[in-house]
Amino acid sequence: MSVWLPTAPCTPGACVERAGSRAAVPRAVLRLTAVAVLLLTGIALSTPARRGIPAWLVGRWCRAIVRAAGVRVVTTGGAAPAEGGLLLVANHISWLDIPLLAAVRPARMLAKTEVGHWPVAGPVAVRSGAVLFIERDRLRALPAAVARIAEALRAGAAVAAFPEGSTWCGRARGRFHHAVFQAALDAGVPVQPVRLRYRLTTGAPTSVPAFVGEDTLPASLWRVTTTRHLLAEVEILPLILPGTHPDRRTLARAAAHAIDTAPGTAPPSDAPEPHQDRLPAHTPGSGVPAPLVGPRPVTAPWDGPVPGVAPAPPYRGDADHPRSVPFPTTRASRR
Repeated sequence: MSVWLPTAPCTPGACVERAGSRAAVPRAVLRLTAVAVLLLTGIALSTPARRGIPAWLVGRWCRAIVRAAGVRVVTTGGAAPAEGGLLLVANHISWLDIPLLAAVRPARMLAKTEVGHWPVAGPVAVRSGAVLFIERDRLRALPAAVARIAEALRAGAAVAAFPEGSTWCGRARGRFHHAVFQAALDAGVPVQPVRLRYRLTTGAPTSVPAFVGEDTLPASLWRVTTTRHLLAEVEILPLILPGTHPDRRTLARAAAHAIDTAPGTAPPSDAPEPHQDRLPAHTPGSGVPAPLVGPRPVTAPWDGPVPGVAPAPPYRGDADHPRSVPFPTTRASRR
């Protein structure tokens, strides 16, 4: 694992609450069975011969997976645009975030390549074509990845991403990395921020659904399905229209600010990310950017169009600190 990939300080032992009692085992088995049946149904419906599934049916299927795991869903705010290119971004806490965000609007999800090898869920992702896989360990592959995302957005697809690049327990939030927002600028599409939060039905916040650190998917599934009265809150925040922000940094800050200022949202963490000062070796022509000396510039030639100024050249790399550019993932980064 590359040392410049984003990580969170959250760990299962320090941040995640314990699962339910042994008395909850029968209920958990029923819930896991229901989740498996829904996932297998998704595999059957995601064959190439059955493309063109209505968006409303995909949304219901995603919500059904969350509900089958024993989690109630409450959606507030407006509605995401139903058509046209759209970048969906949200804070990242759990594997439950994936179907919750897809239920807002069916979208191609950004994920690291390892997700394609996950049991059950991996085949669904690969066969459906609903996932844009990113090689997060290869920094030099970043410009091509940005170009692929922008191409999908221009074609009218929605793309969903978790710009923190790692899951957090929900008590704090990581900062939004900028790279994925460059694709929205290049494609000229709006950004839809979504705030995700997990509570008990009593109103108390809970970290039970958090999928962090060295947690495993089976352990997280068992923790969620053995816990009663879990509630997922999905708040669809105001749309950020194209042309309102001149570069990817200000666009990322605007999306993060929208989520941070939503009532009850965990604040972003000021703690430094591990390895933040360790940079990959730089040699001319290697494709690995050299570290900056002195303050980071406010803008760069590829930071997107500025009103009244000639369009910026195509995105060809990032001279930012490498930890500001890795792509989001659908689960916590491994150390």
